[in-house]
Amino acid sequence: MKLFKLKTAVLGSALGLLTIVGATSAGAQNRNEEYREWQRAQQQAQEELRDYKRTGNRSDYRDYQQAQKRAQQEYREYQRSNRVGYNNSRNGNYRVYRNGSYYQTDSRGAELLRQAVNSGYQQGYNQGQNDRRYSRGNDYNGNNVYRSGTYGYQSYVDRNQYQYYFQQGFQRGYEDGFNSRNQYGYRSNNSVNILGTILNSILSFTQN
Repeated sequence: MKLFKLKTAVLGSALGLLTIVGATSAGAQNRNEEYREWQRAQQQAQEELRDYKRTGNRSDYRDYQQAQKRAQQEYREYQRSNRVGYNNSRNGNYRVYRNGSYYQTDSRGAELLRQAVNSGYQQGYNQGQNDRRYSRGNDYNGNNVYRSGTYGYQSYVDRNQYQYYFQQGFQRGYEDGFNSRNQYGYRSNNSVNILGTILNSILSFTQN
């Protein structure tokens, strides 16, 4: 009887583990899909903006506004899926590829690194605009925010990793801000954000 109970307990534990792993995998797939949808919506909004700038047509401007709203909605959905993921898992199930090696992190760390790139872009854009406005010259390397690279940093990812990705975003934001363009990002209401395609080219994730 004791052996039967032990086998039953082991089987129940195994089934429970499989359920957790399956739920974690499904949640990760959902977050990845939401991220891709956000990227696609961003690209569409950027294309509509280019069309409007080319034609100056009012209907093209309405198309751009609608595409921008959709991109914002997709971003909210992506954030929501990440909040659900944080509640369901703290496992180190992401690998970040950088300079020929991999860095391990969990879903919370992965999101923070994405934020590092975007925050870097935002800060760089503002600093670039300021340097152009006050004729200080095009030099992001001399900027204290860039050199520190810790704006928005939290300790659940490696500090050097955060700095690297923040600075990658900063460089691109600075170039856009200094040259008054949107090559690497897009404007949403009163803020700027890096394009999803650019972010993805900077920050490469694989899942374990």
